[in-house]
Amino acid sequence: MKVVALIQARMGSTRLPGKVLKPLCGRPVLAHVLERVHLCRRLDDVWVATSNHSADDAIANACRDWEVPCFRGSEDDVLDRFYSAANAAEAETVVRITADCPLFDGWLLEDMLRVFTETNTPVVKVDYLSNVLERRYPRGLDAEIFTFAALAQAHREAQQPREREHVTPYIYGHPDIFRLYSYKGPEDWSHYRWTLDTPEDWALIEAIYQALYRPETPFTTQQVLDLLRSRPELAQINATVQQKT
Repeated sequence: MKVVALIQARMGSTRLPGKVLKPLCGRPVLAHVLERVHLCRRLDDVWVATSNHSADDAIANACRDWEVPCFRGSEDDVLDRFYSAANAAEAETVVRITADCPLFDGWLLEDMLRVFTETNTPVVKVDYLSNVLERRYPRGLDAEIFTFAALAQAHREAQQPREREHVTPYIYGHPDIFRLYSYKGPEDWSHYRWTLDTPEDWALIEAIYQALYRPETPFTTQQVLDLLRSRPELAQINATVQQKT
């Protein structure tokens, strides 16, 4: 069962343009995301899925320099881009991650894939597993795991703009069709915001990296939590940011 992570990336951002290639401790944000995704040992491959818009040439060029597989597709129909990328990668299990998550936890993803694999049996089939159906993890550690068959069915049947733009709403919005599994954290950390979408988010993530980042020694989610508990003023940097609907 080939497991492929697809990292959704684009340069366009209304609140923080070019965020995925902003330099963070000497390396682009996307390079950090790739490194942290690769901490998961249950992945067979990791691809970047970007658009065919000229603005995203920079992402494709960076992937070429890093020797990372990169698929380019529709800018607006991201569901089609993901389906086509997964098909090109010959994925049987697909992991969706977004490139604006430089605190991503590859070890968390490894356990999520373990649960996904162990829960799928000849008797019980799971089409979709994520840690966002019931949010307990900080925004920025999001991961969705689904079968290629579920993705292909969504690609055939999804009609609403939101379903095409955000890849998975058709799947998790139809529990009558797909079997869903919610992966829940041991504690509720959902009040933390660790995604990168605004200057305030950038200020927080940059402060965390300056405190914890060491080349060749990836920091853990527990280290981030400990840092924010010891320095609660950091979490206030982006506490008022509202997630886009």
